[in-house]
Amino acid sequence: MDSFVISITFILFGSNVSRLSLLIVIPSALLSTGDCVPSHPFIFSFFSPAMSDFHIHPQSAVVEEGGVARFQCQIHGLPEPVITWQKNHLSINTDHDRYTLLPKGVLQITGLRAEDAGIFHCLATNTAGVKLSRGARLTVSGSHSAVYKDPMILVGPENLTLTVHQTAVLECIATGNPRPIVSWSRLDGRPIGVEGIQVLGTGNLMISDLTVQHSGIYVCAANKPGTRVRRTAQGRLVVQAPAEFVQHPQSISRPVGTTAIFTCLAQGEPPPQITWLKNGQILEATEHIKLKNNNSTLTISSINQADEAIYQCIAENSAGSTQASARLTVLWADGLPGPPQKVKAATVSATTIQVLWSEPLQNTKEIIGYVLHIRKAADPVEMEYQEAVSKNTFQQLVTDLEPSTSYSFYIKAYTSRGASKASDVVVVSTLGEVPAVPSLFIKVLNSTAVQAMWEPSIKLGQHQGFKLYYRKVHLPHFTGPLLLPSNVTSYNISQLDPSVVYEVKLLAYNQHGDGNATVRFVSLRETVERTGLSQPCNCMKDEQTNKTSATGIIIGIHIGVTCIIFCVLFLMFGYRGRLLMCKNVQEQLSTPQIPRSQRNAAALALNGSAQREREDPDANGKQLDMNELERLFPAPPSPPDPHCKESVLDHSLPTSHDETQISTLPPDEFSIVEEQGDTPFPSLSSGDACSASAKENQL
Repeated sequence: MDSFVISITFILFGSNVSRLSLLIVIPSALLSTGDCVPSHPFIFSFFSPAMSDFHIHPQSAVVEEGGVARFQCQIHGLPEPVITWQKNHLSINTDHDRYTLLPKGVLQITGLRAEDAGIFHCLATNTAGVKLSRGARLTVSGSHSAVYKDPMILVGPENLTLTVHQTAVLECIATGNPRPIVSWSRLDGRPIGVEGIQVLGTGNLMISDLTVQHSGIYVCAANKPGTRVRRTAQGRLVVQAPAEFVQHPQSISRPVGTTAIFTCLAQGEPPPQITWLKNGQILEATEHIKLKNNNSTLTISSINQADEAIYQCIAENSAGSTQASARLTVLWADGLPGPPQKVKAATVSATTIQVLWSEPLQNTKEIIGYVLHIRKAADPVEMEYQEAVSKNTFQQLVTDLEPSTSYSFYIKAYTSRGASKASDVVVVSTLGEVPAVPSLFIKVLNSTAVQAMWEPSIKLGQHQGFKLYYRKVHLPHFTGPLLLPSNVTSYNISQLDPSVVYEVKLLAYNQHGDGNATVRFVSLRETVERTGLSQPCNCMKDEQTNKTSATGIIIGIHIGVTCIIFCVLFLMFGYRGRLLMCKNVQEQLSTPQIPRSQRNAAALALNGSAQREREDPDANGKQLDMNELERLFPAPPSPPDPHCKESVLDHSLPTSHDETQISTLPPDEFSIVEEQGDTPFPSLSSGDACSASAKENQL
């Protein structure tokens, strides 16, 4: 007679506790106020050993010598059966290199030989007994080792879904001639790693102590040695993590009328679902009980005595579940004030409402303040916000509201021991908003007409249309309003007086009133003046004027170019020539009038004397005397230079008509002196510079 399995399921707060487990729950009535409520129940497990029939039996196979044989069996039991293999009713030593036993009841035999042939059985054993599978015959055929065969994967990895800390075995059996090399990789390119990784047999991948990071698609590749020929197979590994709490809910105590918040954060793979229970019953959201952030936050507003209970948070996913509990204690004290009275609300503007009330009817001495609760009438309760008010203040301006929106208000009085009940709720709406100021532009069309153009603003309320006004600035009243629809953005104003300045005003309006106006000023006088100045031209007169102007321009250009050339030449040659002239001007004051044929010779003699004076002594070894040169060549008279305070030359000496000034020497004779000089010129004193300048003025 086969044994049987007893399956018992316990429900804890609407959730399965554990398969084949016994849960003992201590009723809350048996606990005193000071007792600790366990966050995890006491669980006692019991089971009846059992084992089912084989789901999968090994199958007979015919394999060539040197190939790979694979047998598989599968059976379930409690506890998990241990699988072993027999050949011809004798236990197989799986420690042999060619025999690989995988954890899930798979037997692999590589490098088959003739002696491997036989009948194989799968043996399952647990405390319930032993079961033997049907036999499978292995036949080893003749060898064809000389025949080339492409790599081929006989069995690839399966898709697996496991839990963290379990062991995954990814199977890969490849055949071929020559024998292929099996390798593993991840499809996403991430490294497989080495920690907890083991290769079983010739190509099976085993990953121990699984983590969520091991999830992914694994690729088995059979590679022909020495080539790039390969075959691949892939399988997906999903590693799940049971739900576990990151933050447990905490027991709290709150006064009546306040808000209690429980937070329950859990993690897992896949992400767990969170369910709340109140005293073992599933908690449904109501007007004052809200669940937010994927049920991880439980908010109970305006709490009362009925809210006092034990609240359980259950986190559950496909890998497991967990639960935690917390107690809410509602504080209620005698002598709390009553609710505030005569609550009223009045609209002040589009964004402001004034709320007024009076103090409660009883127990007002211990009041420390009031709290005004505000929310949009269309919003849920959790969108409510509060404003604190001092105990001596019975009104509050609520600002920064939205236009044309209904708001609800109620008030509570607070003491050090708790809050009063809520006052009556009042609902009031803010005023609508008038349109914002439009942008206005004025364009002059002619001497009697302008065009007004504008762009409506989208900052404030919607507009229904526009009002346009205009007037002469010296008049008190406007012409208008000209009512324009909301889709019009320009208007032409005509029949204007060109001699005055006009003021143009534009505003937008809607059902709530007129918005602020935009004002612009425009003058048509400039347009009239420009029109009056546009007279017909006298083309002949203009042509003559243009010719005269062109002639003057050409003359001016020639003069300018001449001046520029003169300045450039003066700068290029004047500097070095001035240095030399200041050095030798006293030696070459004047020369007697001689024929042109002899003039160059005299100049050469003079320049030669000057050069010899600088470079060589005379034949007697003495240098030429400067006074002697001045006696032989007296200086001609020249007008005084107003820029020079003194002159090196004696202007009182007369000059005859037969004498020639030094300035009459041709330029090439000066250049001879410059080219022969091979030493740097000494710096000039102010007197020498003035003398040289005086000589140049005679040119």
